[in-house]
Amino acid sequence: MTDQVLTFIENGVGRIRLNRPKAIHALTPVMCEAINDALLAWGQDDAIVAVMIDHLPAADGDPRLSRGFCAGGDIALIANSARADCVEAERFFSLEYRMNHLLFVYDKPIVAFIDGIVMGGGVGLSLPARFRVATERTNFAMPETGIGLFPDVGGGWYLPRLPGRVGAWLAATGSRIDGADCTAIGIATHYIPSDHLDAVKARILADPLGLEEILDENMVSPPPSKLEAVRADIDRHFASDKAEEIVAALQADGGEWAAKQLAVLATKSPQTIKVALRQLVEGGRKDSFADNMAMEYGLACAIIRRPDFVEGVRAVIFDKDNAPRWNPPTLEQVDDAMIDAIFAPLPADRQWTPLPEVAETG
Repeated sequence: MTDQVLTFIENGVGRIRLNRPKAIHALTPVMCEAINDALLAWGQDDAIVAVMIDHLPAADGDPRLSRGFCAGGDIALIANSARADCVEAERFFSLEYRMNHLLFVYDKPIVAFIDGIVMGGGVGLSLPARFRVATERTNFAMPETGIGLFPDVGGGWYLPRLPGRVGAWLAATGSRIDGADCTAIGIATHYIPSDHLDAVKARILADPLGLEEILDENMVSPPPSKLEAVRADIDRHFASDKAEEIVAALQADGGEWAAKQLAVLATKSPQTIKVALRQLVEGGRKDSFADNMAMEYGLACAIIRRPDFVEGVRAVIFDKDNAPRWNPPTLEQVDDAMIDAIFAPLPADRQWTPLPEVAETG
């Protein structure tokens, strides 16, 4: 048992409540293990009719400690392991990806309340849910290229399946979008004001069989989506799967929005921009989520051994100077052979596999 995540049953609802408020509920290996254990047990229990995922508000009422659903994974653990032998990092990725897959293939309906910050690992925890509730506080991003990582936890499956080229834009730039944007592009299935959530959860707990109807009754129309206003620009400028061609298209535009995207891309790891764009191409071709996660595990094992990941975490997380020295420093210096090596399959004895209990599905 761990107090980092609470797993319990309430009137036929399996509840998963993230409880690391000072870390914005970032996932740790012990949290992933606890979630996997609970989901497997509930899957065999006919008395459990639905699963609810949310985060626990800070006990002392400090709003800063409850500002997010889940900010990602335990990056410090991964980076420290990457500096050593990578064993703990690989174990974490394996556990987390098994959790992502288990959620994806789960038979019982899951509702995730993505209120506040939803990034990285939080995306992987919530997007497999059948119902995903955004609010006016939702702040969604896959910011991994900024630390020399890539949009994992299923990003290779979800992002290429978003409308137009939104997925490529999110992956390359790490841009943040809000609850209205999430609703507009299908990341969220429902938009409910944050001050209504407690009442909605109480109704679901009282009548779990009415989960979908309760969500439908309480959803409201979100404000206009700022993302939708620039969709045409995204689809035009991020049309290519080649990073250099995206940059050239933005440079040719000359407008304010294009200049902002160029400035953002200039801060990201050139290597992992290219990895992310290829990841979306490969993931878009996969027939199963499990195949995508196996690919992403191979990418993770390769990426943490490259210099950009440790350097990105140093610059953004540890030293906070926000001045990473990428290696290679430019897109042009990241050649196809380097990317091919990162995408090379792992040896058979190191490949990722789903949990044995769900290995034959999804």
